[in-house]
Amino acid sequence: MNFRLKLLFSLLMIIALVFGFVHIYFPVAHYSFERLHVFLFNLCTGGTILLYYTEKRAQVSKTVRLFFLFSLIYAFSAFFMWYPLTLVVSVILFVLVEKIRIDKFSIIPIQFIQSKIPVSEKFHQASLLCLSIGIAMASLVIVNNEYTHWVQMEKLTLNTFFLGYSFPLSLITLSLVFDMLRKIEGANRKIIMEVCFWTITLGVIIFFVFILFEKFIPQIFVTAALFTAVVMVFLLYYTFADKIQKKLFLTSGIGFLIVTAITGIAYISLQMQEGYDPLKTKWLLHIHVFASLYGWNLCGLSVICRHDDFPIKLHSPTVIFIHWLTALVLAPLGVFYGWFAIFAIVGYAFITLTLFFSSNGKMDHAQ
Repeated sequence: MNFRLKLLFSLLMIIALVFGFVHIYFPVAHYSFERLHVFLFNLCTGGTILLYYTEKRAQVSKTVRLFFLFSLIYAFSAFFMWYPLTLVVSVILFVLVEKIRIDKFSIIPIQFIQSKIPVSEKFHQASLLCLSIGIAMASLVIVNNEYTHWVQMEKLTLNTFFLGYSFPLSLITLSLVFDMLRKIEGANRKIIMEVCFWTITLGVIIFFVFILFEKFIPQIFVTAALFTAVVMVFLLYYTFADKIQKKLFLTSGIGFLIVTAITGIAYISLQMQEGYDPLKTKWLLHIHVFASLYGWNLCGLSVICRHDDFPIKLHSPTVIFIHWLTALVLAPLGVFYGWFAIFAIVGYAFITLTLFFSSNGKMDHAQ
């Protein structure tokens, strides 16, 4: 990836985090800065990187450029609640994502049930499919909530569906993880890997349905299954992936994913308690969100952007420590105390710029 692209994506990621605090300290009536926070990271940056990575071209194609342009229009039109424009752009984005997915795989995702296809490829296609389906479903929710009002559900809100744009990034990061496990797919372990794939992909979809219908006990069971699958992925990856620098960052990423699963279970359990007060558990929800978005997903996107550059010259344990400190401590505290928000932005900018712009070269794999 060239310098200008890395600069563009890293700045957008930092701006996205800034908007994550703007809506708290500088609220504007009728507008949700949190939407820009979610869109700039997940859709504009993450979605574009996903498509660029799928095409594997040295230069950014016209299709990917168009996606990036229209994703920005989508983000700001949704922020300003210009929904007719958002709907028109949604159609264009859906077509662009599907075009790249079909060019890479096929119209019907039959590869999901083919045993000879590597699990990493299945996660990759699932990521693209999830992005296009997410765009389509968000459009349907806009039509329902703003115009037709056919379905009335408390959780059927635009912001709930917009959060789903982080799932494609999660899946493409898992694709990277399983790509490093291809060498063990010929053995019986392939069955375990397939079980992990279906548990994670279907589990998240089922979990989302239970959220909409506010079924807490089933949510606990599904989250427990997801947690088990993630731990299994961690054990496979830690045991069999080659010891290279890339492994260190993705292992850290899986650690964030485990934290996400644990905090998710804890949050649902608290919701089931009598006298539950959302304000008292807000801190836990923010740890959950920051661990997922700026912990797990950032690990995946940075590895994609530097995919051909590893090993890169940086002291990995120090960068990983600051990453965990920022995502799990500074950023959640920044929601409640303004000074911590500034520290979180500085820490996050350091991590992002270090990961994107450290020079590459040969080095000790332990670094």
